[in-house]
Amino acid sequence: MSQDTTDSTIKEIWKFSERHGLRDEKPQIQPTTSAKGDDKSFGDTLTRTKESQVNLNIHKSLRLLDEAVGVRSPSQILRTTAAKTPFRNVSYKTQYISPASKLDTTRSPGMSFSTPGGRSRLANADVSMASVLADVTMPVRLDQTSFMMEDVTTTNIDLLLEEDPNIGGSTGLYGDFFQVMKDHQSEHQIFDLVSSYSTLCHEQVDLLKKLINRAAPGQTKFAKTVDLLNLIEQECFTWQLVYLLYQDRLEKEAKNESDHLMDVDQMGRFRTEKQIVQNLYETDDLVRQSQLVIDWLERIEAERLESFSRKVEFFQDKSVSWENTLHQLQNPNITSSRAIVTQLDPDAPSRQKRPLADLDHEDEIRLLKYLFAYIRAGQLEEAQRLCVQCGQAWRAATLEGWKLHHDTNYDSLGPGGSVQPVEGNAYRDVWRLMCWKMSKEEALHPYERAMYAAFSGNLDQLLQVCETWQDYIWAHFKVLVDTRVEQEIRVKSTGHRTFEQMPSEYWDKIWTPSSIFMNIQASSNETVRREATEKYHIIQKFIILGEIEALIEEMYIWVKQSLPNHLIRFMAHVVLFMRTIGHSCKEELCVVILEAYVATLIELKQMDLVAAYTAHLPQDHQIEWYARFLEGIHEREQKEKSLQLAEEAGLDIPSITKLVVENIRNKGLTGFSLDSEPNLEAVTTPEDRQKIEAIEWLVYDPTQRIEAVRQANAVMRTFLGLKKHAAARDVADKIPPNSIEIIQRIWTAKSGTIELPPTEANIVREYLCIQAFLDGQDSFSDWFNHYHHSKPTPPQMPASGAKFTEKVVHEHQEKQYKAELHRWKHTLQIQTKACKDTLYNVLLFVDGGWMVDQLEEDKPDETRCHQMALLRQLCLPAVCFLLHNVLHATEQYGECLQLADLISDENRQLYKVFRKDELQKFLQLLQDSSKELLEKGLDPLGYEIK
Repeated sequence: MSQDTTDSTIKEIWKFSERHGLRDEKPQIQPTTSAKGDDKSFGDTLTRTKESQVNLNIHKSLRLLDEAVGVRSPSQILRTTAAKTPFRNVSYKTQYISPASKLDTTRSPGMSFSTPGGRSRLANADVSMASVLADVTMPVRLDQTSFMMEDVTTTNIDLLLEEDPNIGGSTGLYGDFFQVMKDHQSEHQIFDLVSSYSTLCHEQVDLLKKLINRAAPGQTKFAKTVDLLNLIEQECFTWQLVYLLYQDRLEKEAKNESDHLMDVDQMGRFRTEKQIVQNLYETDDLVRQSQLVIDWLERIEAERLESFSRKVEFFQDKSVSWENTLHQLQNPNITSSRAIVTQLDPDAPSRQKRPLADLDHEDEIRLLKYLFAYIRAGQLEEAQRLCVQCGQAWRAATLEGWKLHHDTNYDSLGPGGSVQPVEGNAYRDVWRLMCWKMSKEEALHPYERAMYAAFSGNLDQLLQVCETWQDYIWAHFKVLVDTRVEQEIRVKSTGHRTFEQMPSEYWDKIWTPSSIFMNIQASSNETVRREATEKYHIIQKFIILGEIEALIEEMYIWVKQSLPNHLIRFMAHVVLFMRTIGHSCKEELCVVILEAYVATLIELKQMDLVAAYTAHLPQDHQIEWYARFLEGIHEREQKEKSLQLAEEAGLDIPSITKLVVENIRNKGLTGFSLDSEPNLEAVTTPEDRQKIEAIEWLVYDPTQRIEAVRQANAVMRTFLGLKKHAAARDVADKIPPNSIEIIQRIWTAKSGTIELPPTEANIVREYLCIQAFLDGQDSFSDWFNHYHHSKPTPPQMPASGAKFTEKVVHEHQEKQYKAELHRWKHTLQIQTKACKDTLYNVLLFVDGGWMVDQLEEDKPDETRCHQMALLRQLCLPAVCFLLHNVLHATEQYGECLQLADLISDENRQLYKVFRKDELQKFLQLLQDSSKELLEKGLDPLGYEIK
């Protein structure tokens, strides 16, 4: 369906509504879906309304109208648009802006750089910003986002919002931002990067709006979704502002002074208004960047205007102005409740002080509001087109006088000496003065006064219809540029005509960006004051002012508060952007902001991103934060992947993994002493299990094997001191069996010598000591279980009067018992020997004894030395008792008494590790063994009595 056909259908729908007295009713927008859930264009879905369908339901008509203009299904905002400015609605797609818009005076009344067609004629202007707006304007194309928009209907919206939209609909932005940052790593791609940031936000905003507007009302989860939508939309606007201003600022800094277009007045040379203003834009950074701010704000408003549903064209279908008034004047028989104008020239209402017909009065107010909306959006040509369409060509003519005068014939004639056309308004000063007077005319509607105030720099009248913080910024910067341009023209003009003087009120206040924001913060409008304190508006203020240090300080204060995750993401990327362009900021504050984002990624479990952003921190902070991240990872595959990502990011993996183990090891650290409970075995807790699993971080890299053994020793010392032998064994099992060989091989390859240095040698020796003790414990456990739980039970003797068969069975059981007993004794003998050997290995440990360093270190670890000394006092007596238990139970009483010689040996001095009560207990055990020897007819020491 063509656009003309669609417009015709819209007119028919509204004619029908008018005939039934329904013109003033609000459209009740209804969502429509196709059978397949596809979004169709309004041309395919709109059905032509026929005149014969007189019983057509008004809701169906309005639904068709909504489809024709592309309006989404109703949100709470669209349902309540009967406010002061009904055109302030959220938009759904970005609108392209002319590349020359920053010099286009449709965006800044008082400057004439554009032809009626909107194309700049500054072909000779060496202005590098000419393509800025075209580059930063990034509409969402169908080929980019159609996959996001399809199948989003009222039928399946509940499924899409089953999860919290604040989480499910936005977490992808974290990875997307990292990917585009990864794809644009070089400095010359920095603005492509910013442009990509804006595109990502815009796509997310588009999707969230689609979800909100296609869902049925009353969803309880919409509050968070709307907040998220507003947050990301403001971020999108802010990235666009960064793109505009910093591309201009950096290009200006890069230019050599000799390349600047100097404002040099040549004696006797005539300069047109256009040439004067062109030179002003190229040489005055304040004016040029203020114009960029205006362009930015107008583009935002143009996006909102794009989705406005109650357009003027829907209320008037003829190119006749004031048609109802005309109809009454042409039909004297029609009576009215009050006298209306008797003439229809544009000045009749103000001259005769009479109103128009009621319907025309409503249409006039609606038209004025929409015209101002077009001017606010920088679309002056659209405003003029609308005036002509509504039969007010005279009003379109009043908006034409802003163009700057430019006569090229002063410099040179055309081909063959022909006179070239003259551009602009030679009496622009007169037109501006009339605009000023009209903006002060009390008889005019506020929106009409504001229209002309925008062209004449009358800030007071302009602010009367401004409602938001962005409106106020636009109005103030509009006046700032207007006064600077006007002043430049009047000072630099070389014409012979005297300009009409503007009122003194026009020149009273010379605005600067700083004074603008101070004035807005003190505004009498409560809504504007409140919006001025919103975080994104504060960020935009500092970016416009170029006060990045103040912005960093403000964000540093914010990160100490509770902030939305996406705001933290934005702030972190702003810091990275400033680093890339070489903007010096307080590094310690930037680090805190980046740390806040790393903490957010850790909290959100964005495993693939933590390493990349941690790499932007200082070295010591990298180790601390990535170690903190690794502490929360427990799956082996995830551990390996995290280490791989850290390696790709250039992080110090050995230092990080070492800190991970130390952090986990020190959590809930419990010391041990000689007064610990005498239980043989304590329970392994979940905290203990974390410490055991932490050792895995150090075994992936063979070069860290010595550190793995050192950390394992520290954990096992604690477990042994707390009688957690099973936990200590689990730690030992985490160390690969060939670790000692690997340590020796690496050291030999590094130093060329076989001998390990003292520290490493002591670590290896301690590990072997602990292994020997654990082997002894395991061997004793096996012997104990076999001795006490595996010994066969003798069969029960049959009764005295047992039958023959019972006796045969008993004899068979007796033979079986003896065979099992024989096997049990043989196994016991083997296990006893093995247990004795492993326990003796502890007591007779070579080169100084068990848990005693062989080599002296330069800086010994006092905590380690203290723990080793305690372990000797805790474990060696226990080993002696276990060994005596084995020997006594196996009736090796003589060898039991030989333990006294071992303990009293001055070379090993094991008696020093016994407490007094332990020595008394041990002597009591020896006494029991001596008694057994006496009962066997031997002397107390086990020798035969002669």
